[in-house]
Amino acid sequence: MFVIVVYDVDVKRVARVHRFLRTYLHWRQNSVFEGNVTRAQLYEIKRTLQGLVGGDDSVLIYEFPRDNFTLHVIGTDKSPVEEVI
Repeated sequence: MFVIVVYDVDVKRVARVHRFLRTYLHWRQNSVFEGNVTRAQLYEIKRTLQGLVGGDDSVLIYEFPRDNFTLHVIGTDKSPVEEVI
């Protein structure tokens, strides 16, 4: 499945969250990651993020079927990933 992860976390935790997400997903722009993952990987991402974020932090995970979305970029694509489209 394809996922997009968007996060807004305290500055003290940004680097840890960013570093962790890079192990599974492609960085798109500030606080946004995307990529294809298995169900098991998604479970691991959710489990680990629950341990990394604090009370006022926010993480949104959008799940998409692989063949059921289109990406439209307006402006500069800061981190193009050819296999996404």
